[in-house]
Amino acid sequence: MHNLSEQIKIIIAEDFPLLLEDLKETLEKVEDMMVVGGALTGKEVIRKAETIDHDLILMDIEMENINDGIDAAEEILGKNPNDRIIFLTAHETQKMILSAMGTGAIDYIVKGTEEPLIIQHIRDAYNGETVLAEKIQSIVLKEYKRLRQTEESLLFFINHLSTLTKSEKEIIGLLLENKKVKEIAAARYVEVVTIKSQINGLLKKLGATRTKEIIKNIKELNLSHLFIS
Repeated sequence: MHNLSEQIKIIIAEDFPLLLEDLKETLEKVEDMMVVGGALTGKEVIRKAETIDHDLILMDIEMENINDGIDAAEEILGKNPNDRIIFLTAHETQKMILSAMGTGAIDYIVKGTEEPLIIQHIRDAYNGETVLAEKIQSIVLKEYKRLRQTEESLLFFINHLSTLTKSEKEIIGLLLENKKVKEIAAARYVEVVTIKSQINGLLKKLGATRTKEIIKNIKELNLSHLFIS
């Protein structure tokens, strides 16, 4: 646990001077905390993170521009991955939370959170015991699960590309050219029902439910050249 004889050294990035001063006064009333720097812009907090000895940074997101804090966090953590950044912001959309936490920040607090809880978050972050707020945690975990499922799906897709027959590869090539089932059947001189059957086989092999998924994956993996002659 944190030794009260030592103070947690904090840099605050907040573009409203009155809010910056108010937060500074709040934290400096706490026995084990000390504000060692304040910044009104992303560039300023980057500079202070490099020149001022600190334990963590309380980072607003919207300063000079809507993503100023996120850009600053990326640069700071890019240079020093061990730096601790807590976002303290009015933004609470899923997109903003994921963008912010994607920088490598350790916590995300929404403005309006009660002061004792903010102080506890700071102590937890300092002690390496960060517990995200329930809403933030839920969003982050759902995104992690989605990314994991996407990764597993792509690995399955890649591993099964080698099982495709020559005919199936040719059908994918025609799908990449935006051909419809009737057009593919005509191009291959077979019945529509035959193409539909072959496409169903393709879907099963590649773990997809629609041909659009197959085409999307191929384009994202830059593999189109393997199917278009």
